[in-house]
Amino acid sequence: MRSPLLALAALVGAGLALPQAATAAEHMPGEVIVHYKDGATRAQKEGVRQEAGAALGVTLPGGSQRLDIEDGDSVGETLAALNRDPEVAYAVPNLIAHASALHPNDPGYRRQWNFGGPFGIGMPEAWSLARRAHAPGGRGVTVAVLDTGAAYRSFGRRYRRAPDINGFVQGHDFVDGDRHPFDLNGHGTHVSGTIAESTNNEVAAAGIAYRAHIMPLRVLDGDGVGDTVSISRAIRWAAKRRVDVINMSLEFDSRVRSSQIPDMLSALRYAHRRGVTVIAAAGNQADPVVAYPARATGVVAVAATTERGCEADYSNAGTAIDIAAPGGGVDAPNDDNPWDAAHCQPDGSGRDIFQQTFTTGIRRFGLPDGYEGTSMAAPHVSGIAALLIASGRLGRRPSPDVVEQALETTACDVGETGFDTRYGYGIVSAANALGGPRSCPA
Repeated sequence: MRSPLLALAALVGAGLALPQAATAAEHMPGEVIVHYKDGATRAQKEGVRQEAGAALGVTLPGGSQRLDIEDGDSVGETLAALNRDPEVAYAVPNLIAHASALHPNDPGYRRQWNFGGPFGIGMPEAWSLARRAHAPGGRGVTVAVLDTGAAYRSFGRRYRRAPDINGFVQGHDFVDGDRHPFDLNGHGTHVSGTIAESTNNEVAAAGIAYRAHIMPLRVLDGDGVGDTVSISRAIRWAAKRRVDVINMSLEFDSRVRSSQIPDMLSALRYAHRRGVTVIAAAGNQADPVVAYPARATGVVAVAATTERGCEADYSNAGTAIDIAAPGGGVDAPNDDNPWDAAHCQPDGSGRDIFQQTFTTGIRRFGLPDGYEGTSMAAPHVSGIAALLIASGRLGRRPSPDVVEQALETTACDVGETGFDTRYGYGIVSAANALGGPRSCPA
C-alpha cells in the first residue's frame, strides 16, 4: 500500500481536484508541503508563497518545500489556493506518522506492566510485527494448556465461558476422564488468558497470541493437584494432535528425581520428536534447583521476574533455567552483581499479573489480584513462541530446538553478564524475537 502522502501526490499530480478529506488525516498545524512544476523560477516560487500567505520553512530533497502558513488561513484553505496556482505540481498537508505499535484499548491493559512496561516483554511492537508477517496474534497456531482446565464454554447453569477468551479447540479432562475440561479453580483460565485473551476489543485485558487456539487439557483438579499419569497422558494426547506448543504451569516438588517419573519423561521425549515446543514453570519453592517437568531435557524452563526486572523471591533457580519472564511479586534479595544491586528492592512491593479469570465464583469473571509465580511466567514464553511460529520467521514448522534457540538468543540479558542460574539467557522479548530492532532495558 502506498503511503498517504504518496497517494495524495499521485491524485493531485493527475490533475484531479484535491478532495475535501485530504486534510482529515492527522497533520502538522500551520504547515504544508508544495512541489513546483518543472521550470518554475525562483521568482515564480516566491510569488506562489506570497499569494498563498506562506513563508519558506525548509527545502526537501527532490525540490519540495515545507511552507509555514502566516496569513491565518487553515491548512485546507492554503492547500486549495496552492493547488489552483499554475506553477504548482501539487500541495499536500505535512502528515503525522506514529510508531508502528499496537497499544490495546482493553481497560485492563494499563495494569499489564508485564506486556508494555520497561521490564515487560515488548508486546506493542511485537503485535505490529506479527501483523506485518501476515500472522496477527499468532493466527494458525495451537497451544495446549495442561492445567486446571479452562472456562472454554458455557454449559447449563453452572459453567460460563470466559467472556474475553476465544479460539478454544477440543480438549480433554484427564482428571475426570471425559471430554469436558471445565476449570474449577481459575488458574488454567488465567494462564490461557496470558497466552490468548482477546486484544484491542475494549474488554478486560490483552493476550499475547490473541488469535492462537487454546487446547485446554485438565490435569489438575479444583485444588490445583494432579498426578504423573494424568500429565503423561495429556502430553501424548496433545502431541498426537500436532499442537505447536505445550504450556505446563505446574511443578513437582523440587526433590523429585528423574527416576521417579519415567513415564512423564518418556511422554516429553515423544512430544519433542513430534515437533512440539514444550514450555514449563521452573517452580515456586525458591530452591536452587529447577523442578520437573521444567528440568527435563528438551523443555524450556522459565524463571519468574518482577516489575523491576529482578528475580522473584519465590522463583526456583539453577543451571536448568533457560529463560525468564514476568511472574510478578517481590524482588529476591540479590545484590551480588551490578544488575541486581542497581534494580532490585527486596523490601518493596511488587505488582501481580492480571488476566481475566474467576473472581467470587466460577461464573463471575474479572481481573483479580493475587496471581504471581512461575506459573504466570511460563505462558508469556508460550505466547511469544506461538507468535514466532506463526510468523514463519523460523520456517514452516520449526523444531523445538530452533524455537528455543530463537527465544534465548533474542532475550534481554539481565543479572550476571551472559547465561546465569537466575535468569538463564535473560528476560524473553517478543519484539526482539519477531525481528524488531533489538531493544532491551538499560
